[in-house]
Amino acid sequence: MSNRIAFISGASRGIGKACAIALSAAGAKVVLAARQLDKLEEVAAGIRLAGGEAFVVPIDLSSQDSIKEAFAKAAKDFGRIDILVNNAGITRDGLALRMKRADWDAVLETNLSGSFFCTQQVISPMIRERWGRIVNITSVVAEAGNAGQANYCAAKAGLIGLTKSLAHELGSRNVTVNAVAPGFIETDMTGSLPDDHKARITESIPLKRMGKPEEVAAAVKFLAGEDAAYITGHVLDVNGGMYMR
Repeated sequence: MSNRIAFISGASRGIGKACAIALSAAGAKVVLAARQLDKLEEVAAGIRLAGGEAFVVPIDLSSQDSIKEAFAKAAKDFGRIDILVNNAGITRDGLALRMKRADWDAVLETNLSGSFFCTQQVISPMIRERWGRIVNITSVVAEAGNAGQANYCAAKAGLIGLTKSLAHELGSRNVTVNAVAPGFIETDMTGSLPDDHKARITESIPLKRMGKPEEVAAAVKFLAGEDAAYITGHVLDVNGGMYMR
Protein backbone atom coordinates (compact mmCIF):
# COMPACT_ATOMS: atom_id res chain seq x y z
CA MET A 1 0.00 0.00 0.00
CA SER A 2 3.08 2.18 -0.15
CA ASN A 3 2.53 5.53 -1.90
CA ARG A 4 -1.24 4.97 -2.10
CA ILE A 5 -3.44 7.83 -0.92
CA ALA A 6 -6.55 6.96 1.08
CA PHE A 7 -9.51 9.23 1.83
CA ILE A 8 -11.57 8.22 4.88
CA SER A 9 -14.83 9.97 5.76
CA GLY A 10 -15.91 10.06 9.38
CA ALA A 11 -12.28 9.63 10.41
CA SER A 12 -12.49 11.56 13.67
CA ARG A 13 -13.54 8.59 15.82
CA GLY A 14 -14.65 4.97 15.99
CA ILE A 15 -14.40 2.83 12.87
CA GLY A 16 -13.21 5.69 10.65
CA LYS A 17 -10.35 6.53 13.00
CA ALA A 18 -9.35 2.86 13.19
CA CYS A 19 -9.40 2.61 9.39
CA ALA A 20 -7.18 5.67 9.05
CA ILE A 21 -4.66 4.26 11.53
CA ALA A 22 -4.66 0.81 9.89
CA LEU A 23 -4.23 2.14 6.36
CA SER A 24 -1.45 4.47 7.49
CA ALA A 25 0.32 1.61 9.26
CA ALA A 26 0.12 -0.33 5.97
CA GLY A 27 1.97 2.47 4.19
CA ALA A 28 -0.78 4.68 2.77
CA LYS A 29 -0.91 8.42 3.09
CA VAL A 30 -4.28 9.28 4.62
CA VAL A 31 -6.75 12.11 4.15
CA LEU A 32 -8.97 12.42 7.21
CA ALA A 33 -12.39 13.96 6.64
CA ALA A 34 -15.19 14.82 9.07
CA ARG A 35 -17.06 17.83 10.43
CA GLN A 36 -15.07 18.17 13.67
CA LEU A 37 -11.65 19.47 12.72
CA ASP A 38 -10.29 19.47 16.27
CA LYS A 39 -10.88 15.72 16.62
CA LEU A 40 -9.45 15.10 13.15
CA GLU A 41 -6.30 16.96 14.10
CA GLU A 42 -5.92 14.73 17.17
CA VAL A 43 -6.12 11.62 14.98
CA ALA A 44 -3.71 13.13 12.46
CA ALA A 45 -1.24 14.01 15.21
CA GLY A 46 -1.22 10.40 16.41
CA ILE A 47 -0.64 9.11 12.89
CA ARG A 48 2.22 11.56 12.32
CA LEU A 49 3.75 10.60 15.67
CA ALA A 50 3.80 7.00 14.46
CA GLY A 51 5.65 8.07 11.32
CA GLY A 52 2.71 8.32 8.92
CA GLU A 53 1.48 11.13 6.68
CA ALA A 54 -1.96 12.58 7.39
CA PHE A 55 -3.89 15.47 5.90
CA VAL A 56 -7.12 16.90 7.35
CA VAL A 57 -10.11 18.29 5.45
CA PRO A 58 -13.54 19.37 6.73
CA ILE A 59 -16.53 17.70 5.09
CA ASP A 60 -20.30 17.79 5.49
CA LEU A 61 -21.80 14.80 3.67
CA SER A 62 -25.19 16.45 3.48
CA SER A 63 -23.71 19.14 1.19
CA GLN A 64 -22.50 18.41 -2.34
CA ASP A 65 -20.54 21.66 -2.33
CA SER A 66 -18.74 20.65 0.85
CA ILE A 67 -17.92 17.24 -0.63
CA LYS A 68 -16.53 18.81 -3.83
CA GLU A 69 -14.45 21.29 -1.83
CA ALA A 70 -13.02 18.56 0.40
CA PHE A 71 -11.88 16.41 -2.52
CA ALA A 72 -10.56 19.39 -4.46
CA LYS A 73 -8.48 20.43 -1.45
CA ALA A 74 -7.23 16.88 -0.89
CA ALA A 75 -6.24 16.50 -4.56
CA LYS A 76 -4.51 19.89 -4.65
CA ASP A 77 -2.51 19.47 -1.45
CA PHE A 78 -2.04 15.70 -1.20
CA GLY A 79 -2.47 14.24 -4.67
CA ARG A 80 -4.85 11.79 -6.28
CA ILE A 81 -7.10 9.50 -4.23
CA ASP A 82 -6.37 5.79 -4.73
CA ILE A 83 -8.50 4.40 -1.89
CA LEU A 84 -11.87 5.73 -0.73
CA VAL A 85 -13.48 4.55 2.50
CA ASN A 86 -17.06 5.77 2.78
CA ASN A 87 -17.53 5.45 6.52
CA ALA A 88 -19.29 8.57 7.83
CA GLY A 89 -22.86 8.11 8.95
CA ILE A 90 -25.53 9.36 11.33
CA THR A 91 -28.57 7.91 13.08
CA ARG A 92 -32.00 9.43 13.72
CA ASP A 93 -33.79 6.45 15.20
CA GLY A 94 -37.53 6.16 15.69
CA LEU A 95 -40.45 3.91 14.88
CA ALA A 96 -41.61 4.21 11.27
CA LEU A 97 -45.12 5.18 12.36
CA ARG A 98 -43.84 8.37 13.96
CA MET A 99 -40.68 9.05 11.96
CA LYS A 100 -40.41 12.66 10.86
CA ARG A 101 -39.62 13.43 7.24
CA ALA A 102 -36.58 15.45 8.36
CA ASP A 103 -35.13 12.43 10.17
CA TRP A 104 -35.70 10.18 7.16
CA ASP A 105 -34.14 12.70 4.77
CA ALA A 106 -31.12 13.47 6.99
CA VAL A 107 -30.07 9.83 7.30
CA LEU A 108 -30.58 9.00 3.61
CA GLU A 109 -28.84 12.20 2.54
CA THR A 110 -25.76 11.67 4.70
CA ASN A 111 -25.36 7.90 4.78
CA LEU A 112 -26.33 7.04 1.20
CA SER A 113 -26.29 10.14 -0.99
CA GLY A 114 -23.19 11.53 0.72
CA SER A 115 -21.29 8.31 0.05
CA PHE A 116 -22.42 8.32 -3.58
CA PHE A 117 -21.30 11.90 -4.16
CA CYS A 118 -17.94 11.17 -2.51
CA THR A 119 -17.54 8.23 -4.85
CA GLN A 120 -18.32 10.40 -7.87
CA GLN A 121 -15.33 12.57 -6.98
CA VAL A 122 -12.85 9.70 -7.31
CA ILE A 123 -14.22 7.67 -10.23
CA SER A 124 -12.58 9.60 -13.07
CA PRO A 125 -9.10 9.75 -11.48
CA MET A 126 -9.24 6.04 -10.61
CA ILE A 127 -10.28 5.15 -14.17
CA ARG A 128 -7.39 7.23 -15.54
CA GLU A 129 -4.93 5.48 -13.22
CA ARG A 130 -6.55 2.10 -13.92
CA TRP A 131 -6.35 1.33 -10.21
CA GLY A 132 -8.69 2.08 -7.36
CA ARG A 133 -10.28 0.71 -4.22
CA ILE A 134 -13.66 1.85 -2.92
CA VAL A 135 -14.87 0.39 0.37
CA ASN A 136 -18.31 1.28 1.70
CA ILE A 137 -19.11 0.77 5.37
CA THR A 138 -22.62 -0.64 5.54
CA SER A 139 -24.10 -2.52 8.54
CA VAL A 140 -25.48 -5.82 9.74
CA VAL A 141 -28.89 -4.12 10.00
CA ALA A 142 -28.83 -3.52 6.24
CA GLU A 143 -29.02 -7.30 5.88
CA ALA A 144 -31.14 -8.27 8.88
CA GLY A 145 -33.26 -5.16 9.50
CA ASN A 146 -33.84 -3.53 12.90
CA ALA A 147 -36.93 -2.09 14.52
CA GLY A 148 -36.74 1.66 14.99
CA GLN A 149 -34.13 2.14 12.27
CA ALA A 150 -36.08 2.12 9.02
CA ASN A 151 -34.13 5.12 7.73
CA TYR A 152 -30.71 3.81 8.77
CA CYS A 153 -31.40 0.27 7.47
CA ALA A 154 -32.68 1.64 4.16
CA ALA A 155 -29.61 3.84 3.71
CA LYS A 156 -27.16 1.08 4.58
CA ALA A 157 -29.00 -1.43 2.36
CA GLY A 158 -28.81 1.17 -0.41
CA LEU A 159 -25.03 1.21 0.03
CA ILE A 160 -24.94 -2.53 -0.70
CA GLY A 161 -26.86 -2.00 -3.95
CA LEU A 162 -24.59 0.92 -4.82
CA THR A 163 -21.52 -1.24 -4.14
CA LYS A 164 -22.65 -3.96 -6.53
CA SER A 165 -23.71 -1.56 -9.28
CA LEU A 166 -20.39 0.30 -9.16
CA ALA A 167 -18.50 -3.01 -9.14
CA HIS A 168 -20.12 -3.80 -12.48
CA GLU A 169 -19.39 -0.35 -13.88
CA LEU A 170 -15.76 -0.05 -12.79
CA GLY A 171 -14.41 -3.59 -12.81
CA SER A 172 -13.03 -3.42 -16.35
CA ARG A 173 -10.88 -0.47 -15.28
CA ASN A 174 -9.24 -2.36 -12.40
CA VAL A 175 -11.26 -0.45 -9.80
CA THR A 176 -12.81 -2.67 -7.16
CA VAL A 177 -15.84 -1.72 -5.07
CA ASN A 178 -16.68 -3.66 -1.92
CA ALA A 179 -18.52 -3.21 1.34
CA VAL A 180 -17.86 -4.12 4.96
CA ALA A 181 -20.90 -4.81 7.14
CA PRO A 182 -20.02 -4.43 10.83
CA GLY A 183 -22.20 -5.89 13.54
CA PHE A 184 -22.29 -4.28 16.98
CA ILE A 185 -18.93 -2.59 17.47
CA GLU A 186 -17.59 -0.81 20.55
CA THR A 187 -17.99 2.82 19.41
CA ASP A 188 -19.64 6.01 20.69
CA MET A 189 -22.79 4.96 18.84
CA THR A 190 -23.16 1.69 20.76
CA GLY A 191 -21.66 3.11 23.94
CA SER A 192 -24.81 5.13 24.57
CA LEU A 193 -27.00 2.01 24.68
CA PRO A 194 -28.38 0.96 28.08
CA ASP A 195 -26.41 -1.81 29.78
CA ASP A 196 -29.32 -4.26 29.70
CA HIS A 197 -29.71 -3.67 25.96
CA LYS A 198 -26.00 -4.29 25.41
CA ALA A 199 -26.21 -7.48 27.46
CA ARG A 200 -29.07 -8.77 25.29
CA ILE A 201 -27.14 -7.94 22.13
CA THR A 202 -24.00 -9.68 23.38
CA GLU A 203 -26.00 -12.77 24.30
CA SER A 204 -27.36 -12.95 20.73
CA ILE A 205 -23.86 -12.94 19.19
CA PRO A 206 -22.22 -16.38 18.80
CA LEU A 207 -18.82 -14.95 19.79
CA LYS A 208 -20.47 -13.44 22.91
CA ARG A 209 -18.91 -10.00 22.60
CA MET A 210 -19.07 -6.80 20.63
CA GLY A 211 -16.45 -6.20 17.99
CA LYS A 212 -13.62 -3.68 18.11
CA PRO A 213 -13.14 -0.88 15.55
CA GLU A 214 -9.73 -2.35 14.75
CA GLU A 215 -11.37 -5.61 13.63
CA VAL A 216 -13.49 -3.72 11.10
CA ALA A 217 -10.44 -1.74 10.01
CA ALA A 218 -8.56 -4.99 9.33
CA ALA A 219 -11.28 -6.02 6.88
CA VAL A 220 -11.15 -2.60 5.20
CA LYS A 221 -7.35 -2.78 4.94
CA PHE A 222 -7.59 -6.18 3.28
CA LEU A 223 -10.15 -5.03 0.69
CA ALA A 224 -8.09 -1.90 0.00
CA GLY A 225 -4.90 -3.81 -0.68
CA GLU A 226 -3.35 -5.92 -3.43
CA ASP A 227 -4.36 -9.21 -1.81
CA ALA A 228 -8.01 -8.40 -2.61
CA ALA A 229 -7.41 -7.54 -6.27
CA TYR A 230 -9.80 -10.25 -7.50
CA ILE A 231 -12.63 -9.36 -5.10
CA THR A 232 -15.30 -6.87 -6.13
CA GLY A 233 -19.00 -6.42 -5.45
CA HIS A 234 -18.59 -8.31 -2.18
CA VAL A 235 -20.06 -7.60 1.26
CA LEU A 236 -17.71 -8.75 4.02
CA ASP A 237 -19.54 -9.35 7.30
CA VAL A 238 -17.66 -8.48 10.51
CA ASN A 239 -20.39 -9.29 13.02
CA GLY A 240 -19.26 -12.09 15.32
CA GLY A 241 -21.76 -14.41 13.68
CA MET A 242 -24.87 -12.52 14.74
CA TYR A 243 -26.18 -12.65 11.16
CA MET A 244 -25.27 -15.43 8.77
CA ARG A 245 -26.42 -15.45 5.17
